[in-house]
Amino acid sequence: MIRSGLARLGVLALFAAAMGWLEGVVVVYLRALLGIAHASGYPSDAEMLGRMKELPWLLPTEQTREAATILMLAAVAWLAAPRIRGRVGAFLMAFGVWDVAYYGALRVLVDWPSGLTTMDLLFLIPPHPWWYQPVWVPVAISGALVLAGTWLFLAGRGAPAKPKPRGTSAVPG
Repeated sequence: MIRSGLARLGVLALFAAAMGWLEGVVVVYLRALLGIAHASGYPSDAEMLGRMKELPWLLPTEQTREAATILMLAAVAWLAAPRIRGRVGAFLMAFGVWDVAYYGALRVLVDWPSGLTTMDLLFLIPPHPWWYQPVWVPVAISGALVLAGTWLFLAGRGAPAKPKPRGTSAVPG
């Protein structure tokens, strides 16, 4: 049963890593659209949002992409385990792998971030200055999510509870 759980976790991690790479590719295109040069850091959060406002369709489009990412991770997590504990673990692990793979993809594709102290605009749901953090913050959180998610997934991998047979009564008759 452990091997089966580890195999599922491996496939889930592979999916999350591929998804992280795809997200990195999308951000390469966004950087070009917003005039952010290869290997350069992001402007301040206020300047980034200002650039996005020059293209009024971009911010809502990006927000839907971010929401779709979360929904896709949640959907595969739901399919990965029969119980809620395992599903939550699968989601946390996949989210962590996805995020680290995203930064790895950007490093390979556009030589960014230059280091863990490089500033990044993390999310746009909702747009807020708190989402502008050094890269080490999401990477550290993602590492913790992978560990916690793996533990929850493996601890919650048991079979779902069997339903009571129909036609039986708990009250003796």
